[in-house]
Amino acid sequence: MFRGTYTAIVTPFRDGAIDETALAQLIEWQIESGITGIVPAGSTGESATLNHADHTRVIEVAVQAARGRCKIIGGTGSNATVEAISLTEEAEKAGADAVLLVTPYYNKPTQEGLFRHFKAIAARTKLPIILYSIPGRCGIEIAVDTAVRLARECPNIVSIKEAGGSVERVNQLRAALPPEFTILSGDDSLTLPFMSVGAEGVVSVASNIIPREMVRMVQAFTEGRPAEALEVHARFYPLFRDLSLETNPIPIKTALSLAGRISGEFRLPLCEMAAANAAKLLATLRNLNLVK
Repeated sequence: MFRGTYTAIVTPFRDGAIDETALAQLIEWQIESGITGIVPAGSTGESATLNHADHTRVIEVAVQAARGRCKIIGGTGSNATVEAISLTEEAEKAGADAVLLVTPYYNKPTQEGLFRHFKAIAARTKLPIILYSIPGRCGIEIAVDTAVRLARECPNIVSIKEAGGSVERVNQLRAALPPEFTILSGDDSLTLPFMSVGAEGVVSVASNIIPREMVRMVQAFTEGRPAEALEVHARFYPLFRDLSLETNPIPIKTALSLAGRISGEFRLPLCEMAAANAAKLLATLRNLNLVK
């Protein structure tokens, strides 16, 4: 169901509040660039620093800005099942097309706990659900067997965003899950390797600033033009690399600020890039003609 290029959109702030105008303008640019969908209020959207009202409002603004022209997949995960249910219900009311549910973080549930968590949320919404496994942030992954159980028992759990950094794990997921259950890369630099073994797209950080190019890369591979896809990957690999110089979304928000698209403001405990890292990022952006 979920294939293509989805942007894990940043949340612009101005004077501590959500900059709704900047967010709507970013989404308009994304749509004009051919993006498949937008993922608001995810990790890249600083969901950990959004209160409940802000979280829902970011999704509402995305739905209103998109006006049905692309998919809106609201990030509604939490380490508390009751909160994830509430956020998911609010996203459904706001008009989201689907939700992205990150693995609960910090409290490290067992795989049985994970299964019950996601199953409980799935029972409370009609929306399609994309699971999100990112052990580097959460400390645990969604085991392949757990993903299989969820796909079998919850008809609206239909996809997984895989950000574990392992092609072998994508192999395992693809072999174990039903063919209609899609896998999306959660790492820009690994999108092509993941697609080569069965993933069908990406939830991208880099597409915040290179939406058209990420769409081209994924489409080229999907349509049987791997050399063209590799050409795009090779050109923008330095950007993929530098967007990991510091914790996401610090580098991508800095890049968008340097490009004049947002203010570059963060909410604590996130803060501006260290000067040396910002200089590296700026040099890469200039080499790619993304900023002056």
